[in-house]
Amino acid sequence: MKKITSIFFAVAIMSITSLFGQVLPEVQANFNDYTSNALQEKLFVHTDKNGYTAGEVLWFKLFNVDGIFMKPLGLSKVAYVEVLDDKQTPVLQTKIAMKDGSGNGSLYIPVNLPTGNFVLRAYTSWMKNFGPDYYFSKKLVIINPLKSPVKEAKTPLAAYDIQFFPEGGHLVSGIASVVGVKAADQFGKGVNFKGAIVNQNNDTVARFEPLKFGIGRFVFKPQSNTSYRAVIKIDGKLIQKDIPAISDKGYVMSLKDNGNGQLSVSVNTNLPDGNVFLFVQSHQVVKAVQSSAVTNGTASFILDKSRLGEGISQITIFSADKRPVCERLYFKRPTKKLSISAGASAAQYAMRKKADVTIATQGAGNKPAAASLSVSVYRMDSLQHNQQEDILSYLWLKSDLRGDIESPGYYFNDKNAVATEAADNLMLTQGWRSFAWDDILNKKTPAFNFLPELSGPMITATLVNKLNNQPEKDIQAYLGIPGKHIQLYAAKSDARGKLVFNMREFYGPNEIVVETNTAVDTNYHIDVLTPFSDQFVKTATPHFDVTPGLQTTFEDAALTMQVQNIYNGAKMRQFTESRPDTTAFYGAPYKTYLLDNYTRFTTMEEVMREYIREANVFHTGNQFHVKVVTGIGIGFLADDDPMMLIDGVPFFDMNKVFKVDPLKIRKLEDVPFNYSLGPSYEHGIFSFTSYKGDLGGAEIDPHAVVLDYEGLQQERQFYSPVYDTDTQAASHMPDFRNVLYWSPSVNTGADGKQQLSFYTSDQPGTYVGVIQGITQSGEAGSQTFSFEVKPSYSSQVK
Repeated sequence: MKKITSIFFAVAIMSITSLFGQVLPEVQANFNDYTSNALQEKLFVHTDKNGYTAGEVLWFKLFNVDGIFMKPLGLSKVAYVEVLDDKQTPVLQTKIAMKDGSGNGSLYIPVNLPTGNFVLRAYTSWMKNFGPDYYFSKKLVIINPLKSPVKEAKTPLAAYDIQFFPEGGHLVSGIASVVGVKAADQFGKGVNFKGAIVNQNNDTVARFEPLKFGIGRFVFKPQSNTSYRAVIKIDGKLIQKDIPAISDKGYVMSLKDNGNGQLSVSVNTNLPDGNVFLFVQSHQVVKAVQSSAVTNGTASFILDKSRLGEGISQITIFSADKRPVCERLYFKRPTKKLSISAGASAAQYAMRKKADVTIATQGAGNKPAAASLSVSVYRMDSLQHNQQEDILSYLWLKSDLRGDIESPGYYFNDKNAVATEAADNLMLTQGWRSFAWDDILNKKTPAFNFLPELSGPMITATLVNKLNNQPEKDIQAYLGIPGKHIQLYAAKSDARGKLVFNMREFYGPNEIVVETNTAVDTNYHIDVLTPFSDQFVKTATPHFDVTPGLQTTFEDAALTMQVQNIYNGAKMRQFTESRPDTTAFYGAPYKTYLLDNYTRFTTMEEVMREYIREANVFHTGNQFHVKVVTGIGIGFLADDDPMMLIDGVPFFDMNKVFKVDPLKIRKLEDVPFNYSLGPSYEHGIFSFTSYKGDLGGAEIDPHAVVLDYEGLQQERQFYSPVYDTDTQAASHMPDFRNVLYWSPSVNTGADGKQQLSFYTSDQPGTYVGVIQGITQSGEAGSQTFSFEVKPSYSSQVK
């Protein structure tokens, strides 16, 4: 009997081992295949301050990193920045050029904006595939002292969102569970409360309250054939709330820190003994896969924390049939960070005096490290939050969690036991995953509707047949930008009628003309789509209440804004001119005809016949046509008309070209060869350039779409006066700057050092400097410093 038992046990072990060997590699392989097609980008935005007055300029820098190693990522060449009002309506929008994982820009806050709370958000085209919860967002306050704030019809009643989160995801009868609880107001801000779980006999079986930011936990062991409800008291108000459903059968997960560098993960179940598997991933990288047999309803795993990735890890439990049955998150404070030290040369300065700031950056092993930094120095007032978003806590914590996270930097205090416990509570109640296990296990390839902008802005449009309003495939379309700089792009529609024009250097306000070849068919309708996202998070933005204590701030802000705009407005509106490649899209032409060098004719037909040797002009009925004489002067290139351009806009009706007054045309360039323009194949090109860049008066085809379209933002210059001499310092020109310094491109060298200088203004007060930065290896960090500006000189003032 003993021998039979041993044989049976050996066979069982072999079967379990075989099963483990099949399940774990398959899950891991499927996970790797899925995530390899779903690269994650993260954007962080450093703004010069948090509170603004209408009429001021908001300055910002964008940091773009990959979602795995948090290293600067040069994938996307365009980022989108918006400011949303409290109804989530965009009031400001701009497109920013990105290079090597960074970009910068500014937004002028118009004087017609009302006082209120706003949200700045930023994302790339690729990020739109993953939803607005992945976009960067931060709250801003904008006041308009010259315009009364919009009043709400009535003061809204407080509304509370109370949620319960069983550890692992489920409550199961007869098995004790840790349950996370979170209570927040309608704006996502945590509130204090006291609560209890009571059964149908009103017996209290558990009590709970928050540890921090409205988040807490308690232990609860539900029993079968018993009903439960939660009773919560918030601000004197009793609220009853249903608890999550209780399953008769299932799995319960528990994670504990053993305090010795290890985590223990236990799985309890009231299902028959079997096998379970543990799968751990950090930022889409598999960190651990383990298997364990369930014995007497319990399976256990031990995880070395050293094996886990920094930041957030996702721990998933699978049943023997590959079903994910439990899941929770774990936070490991990152040690990979940038240490920044910074300080002003004095604690106090007089007005209009030079201030020097020394910066030093250190990376791993406290060794000097070269870093890319942005630096702002601004005056503190009641509009400014004491706490700026910081890049370290955003990249390693907030960006991986859904909803608003209060004071994310608090969780990075490794010397605070309460902060450690609060971080684990946060993992219980805020955890979410950006992909579905069903898709992974079923080997479903992620579907993406938005392409990354790898070389510059993309303009997207849809094309339908006007006769049936249905999309059509393989229809050639063209996008021209009227002007002296010849820019033309081509695209071919896909099965959904989608057109994608890959633009090159495309800056500032422009007019675009989008059309098909109307000489072939005029039955197509084109709609140009906005590149800005139409998806928004569900969290509401609180209404801004103007309290009596803000009256002084309003008065100061009104004076500052008006003085700066009156005396320094022109200096605040100076831009660094972009220097795009002015070469036409076809490169160097075969020949350039400067028409002023020839006898001027009064008709375009005479010009083309008499001077342009590469053109053979003829009529078919009442229609002009042109055949291209090859560049070698032998024969014609094709029987079709060539591409005819006026100031970069294609014209398919030759008669319209020949109606143009040649006295309005400065030059003609030709390309008497076949030319490939993306998916378009052209039998030669004739490109006319007018004197004024106005198409020479030619009439654009009525079927074409003509739009004003904003390209990439041109870089505004930050205005900062210099008071090097006594004469400059004695100037009667008022200087009411409240942002003394802003630079998105402060770089420390290999020695980790940098020094910067600026001058104080006529505004006394406390000034705060904020530095955000990152290294090429992904070490991120921030630092602040402060000093005072006094209205009069003293022996303590520099």
